[in-house]
Amino acid sequence: MAFTKIVCGKLYDGCKQALQENMEILIEGRYIKEVGHNLACPENTEIIDLSHLTVTPGLIDAHVHPQYFNWKDVYRDTIYNSDGYRALATYHTAELALYGGFTTIRSIGWFRESYELDVKRAINEGHLPGARLVVAPHLLGSSGSHGDMTQVVRNNPIVCDFLENIYSGTGNGPDFFVAAVRREKKLGADFIKIMATGGFATPNDDPDDIQMNDEELKAVIDTARELKLSVTAHVYGPRLMQKLIGFGIAGMEHGSMMDEETARMFEETGTYLVPTFCPYQDAIEGDEESMAKKTPEFNRKLHFYQERLRKGREIILNSKIKLGYGTDFVTVHNNYESGWEYNAWLRSGADPFRALQAATKNNAEICEVDKFTGTIEPGKYADISGWGRDLLKDPDALRDCAFVMKEGIVYPAMSMMNVQY
Repeated sequence: MAFTKIVCGKLYDGCKQALQENMEILIEGRYIKEVGHNLACPENTEIIDLSHLTVTPGLIDAHVHPQYFNWKDVYRDTIYNSDGYRALATYHTAELALYGGFTTIRSIGWFRESYELDVKRAINEGHLPGARLVVAPHLLGSSGSHGDMTQVVRNNPIVCDFLENIYSGTGNGPDFFVAAVRREKKLGADFIKIMATGGFATPNDDPDDIQMNDEELKAVIDTARELKLSVTAHVYGPRLMQKLIGFGIAGMEHGSMMDEETARMFEETGTYLVPTFCPYQDAIEGDEESMAKKTPEFNRKLHFYQERLRKGREIILNSKIKLGYGTDFVTVHNNYESGWEYNAWLRSGADPFRALQAATKNNAEICEVDKFTGTIEPGKYADISGWGRDLLKDPDALRDCAFVMKEGIVYPAMSMMNVQY
């Protein structure tokens, strides 16, 4: 078994809230064998000198929609793209995410069939280089919900109804959702994602809407629990968040209009939140140029909810909620540019160590891969990234990867600082 020793400039290991000096990592094959100072190593050990870099665990993006090549294609996808094309796009996202220092991405579900599972399999079997995928194959949601992308052809009801009938995750009633969860399990889902509320980007709904009734929500959560699958939900408003906590959901995505009472419920129950700050950063900062790049519906709702978004961001960051790190890029940035979320955290005044923990240890737990990644410790996979910028001060630090290793194999590092749209 081949040995490699990495000499770190500074080390954030995902365990300590500190940048440790003069640390070394000894790797045997795919796994970390030892972490410490002046490590003895076997003869012929390869030495990788990263003394000019800050070293972290391979990062994790817990909210990715990898199924398109360019964010501008998202709303064309319903009628223009085949599942084969989406599979190629999913792999493209996984490959570039890896080169950008994110060794794991959580695919948060889509509307059509489960091609992401094929990409996951190809990567896991070693046929293609890419970030490992944690997959919810389909979004589960009701007719006309934020998860029903047939809204893009709503002006043609015949086409709209036809497409809805072939979306296996879209339906109504508790029996439908029991069957949908069981199908997800059969296909190999790692977790379940529900579209429980309206959204900003879709035309005929609202972020405060509740789009699944209590019986439907309980059908998903109870069935998933019986099948040992965790459930997360797309949600914005406090009323639905409180309802979901009461039903025992594992976690939620967004939560952007958080209030104090709901934050306390998250803290008391240990329910996680992946807040996806970056897609709303332009509304937080009043960046009209960025907001104008979004659809008219998205832009209008951002302005309408602007103050609630600002207050919710403040409450989330001042809370003790267990936070994950996720991007949810379906607009403005491409889905593999995962470092942009760090920019939003730091510009919002977040503690850099809280953001780093969200992208490493916390996300590994949220993605249920913490037994083998998320921290730099003996026995974990050698998933390691290196960064040339100041992680504690530079909001763009995670957009500029200088080194990446996944399971002991070094891959080309790629800066995302000059991505063209």
